[in-house]
Amino acid sequence: MKQLVAFPQLGNYFNPIRKLIINTTHLKVIEMPKITKETISIGSKNSPDTVCIPFKYNLGNFIEALNKGATVLFQAGGGCRYRYYAEVQETILKDLGYNFTMYQIMEKDHFRFKELYNIMLQLNPYLTKRKLIKEIINTIFYIYYLDKIDMYIRKRVGFEVEKNSFKKIKDAFISKANKENSLLKLTMLYHKTKKELKKVKIDKPKDCLKVGIIGELYTSMEPFSNYELEKLLASFNIEIKRFTNLSYLLWQKKLMEKYIKFKVRKYCKYKLGADGLDNVYRVYWLKKHKYDGIIHIKPTGCTPEIGAMPIIMNIAKDNKMPIIFLSFDEQTGIEGLNTRIEAFYDLLKFKKEDKDGSISRN
Repeated sequence: MKQLVAFPQLGNYFNPIRKLIINTTHLKVIEMPKITKETISIGSKNSPDTVCIPFKYNLGNFIEALNKGATVLFQAGGGCRYRYYAEVQETILKDLGYNFTMYQIMEKDHFRFKELYNIMLQLNPYLTKRKLIKEIINTIFYIYYLDKIDMYIRKRVGFEVEKNSFKKIKDAFISKANKENSLLKLTMLYHKTKKELKKVKIDKPKDCLKVGIIGELYTSMEPFSNYELEKLLASFNIEIKRFTNLSYLLWQKKLMEKYIKFKVRKYCKYKLGADGLDNVYRVYWLKKHKYDGIIHIKPTGCTPEIGAMPIIMNIAKDNKMPIIFLSFDEQTGIEGLNTRIEAFYDLLKFKKEDKDGSISRN
């Protein structure tokens, strides 16, 4: 029987990762449904109470995939408790009676080509290193282009004249990129998409509200886990800046590490784990680039972000930057989130109008 592959969902990144697996293993990747309340309900029911929410989402993804016939599961790893997800989830799933093989592709917190090649070789004995390198390069560029498109859209989506104009163009890019195996043609597709994005009509004032989103990586990148926060902000005609994406995590983070440590030395001398230190620095960046407010998001109980929060509050206070902290778990309600964001929007709007009024009076 042919093996079926599955891995945890993470927004639109499902597409480049699926493409990499298919092109290197020639196995079928299960078409997973979008994450729902049922996903988190299943994951929570079978998880220890004290684990963080991304663990429960991932476990829910795996159970749904196994129920659809998955036989091979992929999990990554990271700089916090994420590094232990694979072995704990594998134990839970096998205790539940599922039969599968799980591969962890980042056991030591960062990518190693040799480890990945040995894993893929078990699934496809005919895979060459040259082929894997080619597909990794194509995947990296696909992710990079996807992130660049998202960054462009976040600055403008709250001001589009015709709703969903940006989404249609982005969806078309993903659909075509999924079928394109040539890096040159993928690059040409990206540049064509950029031109189409620039043609979208927007009505954006020069003095619009600008908000930066900082916080834990999974909650930032998986829209369902933050209750479509970016879409909510766009509905208030807010320009959005979100730092964390796969491009940042895969290569930019390492390049910026020493610079970030230097910039935050007044407030923090040690690593905080995961993206904790990065989020401390981002308050400086947002102040320098004249953003009006900051939203810090995390799963309930995220240790690195809990450690970063007092430092972030001190920097925000010293720089007079309004900030709101949001924690998400399986009990979080959309109504409460909407109320808090609406109140924060009113605060930012009042602050901006008061500042502009003071300037005009002077």
